[in-house]
This record gives sequence, C-alpha cells and structure tokens, in this order.
Amino acid sequence: MQFPESWLRAYADPALDSDALAQALTMAGLEVDETVAVAPPFCGVVVAEVLDVARHPDADRLTVCRVDAGAGAVLTIVCGAPNARAGLRAPLATLGTTMPGGMEIKKAKLRGVESFGMLCSARELGIAEDSSGLMELPAELAAGQPITDALSLDDTLIEINLTPNRGDCMSVLGVAREAAVLTGTKLAGPEMHAVPAKSSDRFPVELVPGAGCARFAARVIRGVRPDAQAPLWMRERLRRAGLRPISAVVDVTNYVMLELGQPMHAYDLRELQGGIVVRRARAGETLRLLDGREITMDESVLVIADHAKPLGLAGVMGGDHSGIGDDTTDVLLEVAFFHPSAIAGRGRRYGLVTDASQRFERGVDPTLQERAIERATELLLACAGGTAGPTEVTELADELPRRPVVSFRPARARRVIGAEIDDAGIERILRLLG
Repeated sequence: MQFPESWLRAYADPALDSDALAQALTMAGLEVDETVAVAPPFCGVVVAEVLDVARHPDADRLTVCRVDAGAGAVLTIVCGAPNARAGLRAPLATLGTTMPGGMEIKKAKLRGVESFGMLCSARELGIAEDSSGLMELPAELAAGQPITDALSLDDTLIEINLTPNRGDCMSVLGVAREAAVLTGTKLAGPEMHAVPAKSSDRFPVELVPGAGCARFAARVIRGVRPDAQAPLWMRERLRRAGLRPISAVVDVTNYVMLELGQPMHAYDLRELQGGIVVRRARAGETLRLLDGREITMDESVLVIADHAKPLGLAGVMGGDHSGIGDDTTDVLLEVAFFHPSAIAGRGRRYGLVTDASQRFERGVDPTLQERAIERATELLLACAGGTAGPTEVTELADELPRRPVVSFRPARARRVIGAEIDDAGIERILRLLG
C-alpha cells in the first residue's frame, strides 16, 4: 500500500522525521518497503495563467500563448498541448530551470516564434505519468506561486508491505491509528458529518440469504454535475497513492476506500432496472467488466445485479454497463460488507487483483458502511453538487460477524511478547487501537 506521508500526518503527526517514522512502523510489523520523494528537486517552475492563445503561423499543431507568470511582464510561450486555452492555469518552467530529466529551459525559437519558457504536463514535472496535455491547476492559485508550494510537493511517498492479517491497516486511517499508538500521538482522523437527506429518493435492495453479503448501504444522489472534478488536494492524494484521477464520482469513491479502508461503488442510476439484488451468479451467466472483458460465471461467484442483469463482480470490479459515464447525473452509491470467504479467489479466477478485492479478502469492518457512505456523500456534494436521498441500510443480522468477548491474560502476553508491559499500559494500547 502506498500513500503520501502528509496524508498520514494529517491524522497522526508524531515528532519523528520520515526515516524514524518508517522505522517505527516497520518494527511494529508494518514493513516499510520504500520511502521516496513525491517529486524530483527543482526550482523555477511557477503557476502561470494563460491570457490568450493564437494559432502558430507556420505550424498546425503549435499554438502561441501569452501567459502571466506573476513577474509583471507577459511572456510568449510556444506550446503543443491540445488543452492550452485562455484562462487555464498551468505549471510554467521559466528560463534557467533544470527539468527532472536534466533538460535546461532556455529561450528558443520554434518555427520562427520566440518562446520564453515551457508550459508543462505532470509527466514533464516527474510527478505523474499523464502526458496528454498541460497539467491543469485550480483557478484560485496565484500566478507566480512556486509549484512546489502550490502542490505541496515537499512530501514523501511511503510504501508498506502488509501481511494478509492486517486488513485493518489497508487504509491511511488504519496506519495513522498504529502510528498514534506507537508514538503516543493524538489520532485526529478525518472530520465526518452526517448529510441530511434532501429528497425521499430510494432504490430497493434485496440480499439473498447465504450468498455472502450481510450488509448493504445505498444512497441515491441526483443532479450531480457530470463535468465536475474532485478538488486538487484529493486528486493529488489519489495520484500519490497510485490511482489516476478520473471524475468527481469515481475519485470520491476511491478516496474513501483509501482513507477508511471501505471499498465502495457508484452506479449510473438510469441504467438500473427494478432494484438491486445481491446473489450468487447463475451457471453460464456472463458479465462485461469495466475493463471491457466479458467473463462467464458459475454459482460460486457473488454478483451485484438488478432485476434484468448482473451489474458487477461483487467486491472485485463493477460491470461496464452501469458504470459512471461522462454524462452521468444521477448516481446510486453502494457500500457493502461481503464475507471474505465469498470474495477470496474469485477475482484471481479471472486474472483480477483489485484494490477492492484485496481489502474484502482480508476483512472489512462490518460496522463501517454507514460512516463511509456519509463521508462519500459529503465529499461528492461539495465538489459536484446534487441532492441526496436517505441512506438505506439493508442487512441480514444473523449473517453479520459476531464480536465475542476474548479472555486476555496480561501475564501470558508478557511471556509471549518478551517485554514488560504493565496492565495499565496494555489497557491503554488496546483502548487506543479501538
């Protein structure tokens, strides 16, 4: 699992530097494989506002941009990116900047037009793989602000190699909890607020007993702006955790999964027929996945379906038919608890190991679903608008995991651990771990 150190420190900020924090986590059993800088060291790259764009007189694929780099003078930049447009804010490598690959930015003449710098993609800055166009920055960033400050690039990526029994740490909050207990630091956690329903929209859900799904939370949100983007801070956290930002709806569901450890899915409501049914697949039933492949299933596979068709491979990957599209405005959020035994091995059968399946196979907190859907609703409404209906929780109480009382012997624990931890210390640790 990979995440930026700054995200961890937002929830637990021990008085340790990066190396000491990594060592503490490793010695606690959360082996840190690697720590690397978020971005290569560079200076001279600033936020720039594109004032206007004109076609290059001698090159069809080039444009001539006039940009404000915050220094008073307007600069002329020749650019080949397809998304260059008036009003865009993008990173500008000014003259004299040395790029991560070693190239020095100098005044150049491109097809007869002088260029005084280079507008950059995320890949050219060495912070992401996207090279499809200029990196688009929020409009509220001031021209001339160093990009290192604007994007908080003075950060470290932490990669942890988790053992299969530590499903509780497959989230930033889970690792932060461990760090807080290890170092005696306060655990802040993300602020979460319940979002009151503004409509009565519901979508029926049925759980087939014995299928492997004991709890299913759902919420209808209508009127989402399809062109909305998640805020920059969220996109950067996703990018640094190894996920490519896609759209507001998809980014929010991915973010909540990384933050809390609860996978979730969003459906295009207009594609759903009748109601949701969580059941085992029928022999020979087929499903086209989000990656475009069509698979054939049997009765051992748990699926999310509506009254007409399967919608997704439960706990592994959604189906192509009901996924979020560029024009989706009405959404059904799904947050479920699937038994690990119903998910384990199902994805691998089809060559799939996904972020969701890794978490469900190890065990997701069966009490987390309502908190996760409230968190996702709050984040989605903030960045994409919309009107939320009530959160509807359907559960099979007899199939939820039990929480038996465990007899714990401190003296035996001390013998096994090989360290003298007094009873009060043991109680403190257990309470801090929740």
